[in-house]
Amino acid sequence: MFSPVVSFILSNTPAPEFNPDTVTPGPWGFFAIFFVAAVTLLLGMDLARRIRRTTYRAEMQDRLQAEVAGRDALAAQKKDTPEA
Repeated sequence: MFSPVVSFILSNTPAPEFNPDTVTPGPWGFFAIFFVAAVTLLLGMDLARRIRRTTYRAEMQDRLQAEVAGRDALAAQKKDTPEA
């Protein structure tokens, strides 16, 4: 079913005639790709900074919770032991 249609299209399609100089992206294409690459790099750096900051915040919260728990345990221990 498709082979006659495909052969008809291929037989009636003219050979591509183009100038290789007119199909290059040129300076505007270079600047567009450069802009996309620079924005991608900056977004990646910002993402890494935000992830690092979030990790540091979580570590500091864990340390503070451990410090408060240790202080409360020490206070409870001192409260339970009679002074001589």
